[in-house]
Amino acid sequence: MEASSQRPLRILIAKVGLDGHDRGAKVIATAMRDAGMEVIYTGLRQTPEMVVNTALQEDVDAIGISILSGAHMTVFPRIINLMKEKDLKDVLLTGGGIIPEKERETLAAMGVGKLFPPGTPSTEIADYIREWVRTHRNF
Repeated sequence: MEASSQRPLRILIAKVGLDGHDRGAKVIATAMRDAGMEVIYTGLRQTPEMVVNTALQEDVDAIGISILSGAHMTVFPRIINLMKEKDLKDVLLTGGGIIPEKERETLAAMGVGKLFPPGTPSTEIADYIREWVRTHRNF
């Protein structure tokens, strides 16, 4: 249990679009659960609207998008805009996949959190989420 929140962190893991490669998302979901987080895994072929609506319904602290399809410059901006519309300003949007550094910088400027390339240790991801939530969420 997270000391600052008196409850486990809640994280939503999703695959958006037609990207059918879900092994990485499942590995991260399991790793975050093993790190003490409560994980909601939406499965494949989610729309940005479905992801944001689920995040609202489940009262998550963070959304993690796994993307290997190359659609990250469409998916992340759409999700961040929907999050702004729904006033989810204290929910982290993070993720991972094959995303070039320049595009990670562009997405960060839009408000997307750190994006992790394949091979990132799960402890690094869990630590990042914990620290972001600790400094950005009010419980």
